[in-house]
Amino acid sequence: MTPLFARVAIIGIGLIGSSLARAIRTQGLAGTIACADANPDHAARAQALGVVDEAHTDPAAAARGADLVVLCMPIGAYAEVTQAIAPVLAPGAIVSDVGSVKQAAIAAIRPHLPEGVHLVPGHPIAGTEKSGPDAGFADLFPGRWFILTPLEDSDDTATRKVADLWRRCGMTVERMSPDHHDRVLAVTSHLPHLIAYTIVGTATNLEEQMRQEVVKYSASGFRDFTRIAASDPTMWRDVFLNNREAVLDSLQRFTEDLTALQRAIRWGEGDYLYQLFERTRDIRRGVVEARQA
Repeated sequence: MTPLFARVAIIGIGLIGSSLARAIRTQGLAGTIACADANPDHAARAQALGVVDEAHTDPAAAARGADLVVLCMPIGAYAEVTQAIAPVLAPGAIVSDVGSVKQAAIAAIRPHLPEGVHLVPGHPIAGTEKSGPDAGFADLFPGRWFILTPLEDSDDTATRKVADLWRRCGMTVERMSPDHHDRVLAVTSHLPHLIAYTIVGTATNLEEQMRQEVVKYSASGFRDFTRIAASDPTMWRDVFLNNREAVLDSLQRFTEDLTALQRAIRWGEGDYLYQLFERTRDIRRGVVEARQA
């Protein structure tokens, strides 16, 4: 099968970047896979694992001659990296990303791209709490959603090629506006992470004996929160700072609902609690039926 791209450059070779490199390799989607990572140990490890053909610490060295560059690092580094690779990007090259916030990603990337280079933002909704090149695996993507958020003036051919890349990695591609994406993900991803960080943080503030018992006797609910709260702190710091309006709106709604729940418990309103739990159980069933569990 003919590769989609002659040379793909993956900037940031953590969980998503290394999983993408593996999927591209497995599916034969690129002639050459290059990567760059600010951490030289990560770059060297990706080379040693054989998931890339070239590994660099300089993003421009990886991006030189690439017809697709995918930014896979925390969004706070987007502007600096885009400035670094801009001089080596040829007309017709495509720049994409995997960030969980799209409006801020576009604002960070777009001003620095030279004429004739196409920006096609996107977001694979897949991941684990692990990080680094060893955490990646090609089967991370099949059966999951890829949200494509092209700009109004995004090149149609470039957009189709990015969509085709992720489809051939096993994902189902959906289109959204960047603004709509950020509001949806604030509820489905960002708020749950914020709650998980808060709950685990509350546990760490307990007195020593209680904290040890919380860890020792962790039930499945708390274990799930600790898994989420183990996610990359740099990435999630940047997510919250760059999607602050949508996150704060979701957090306000959650706070109001939490206050209502607190009142129901205080006043023994069992019917209210039962109805709430019944509705939320239906949501879980929907997630399972959609094969997103």
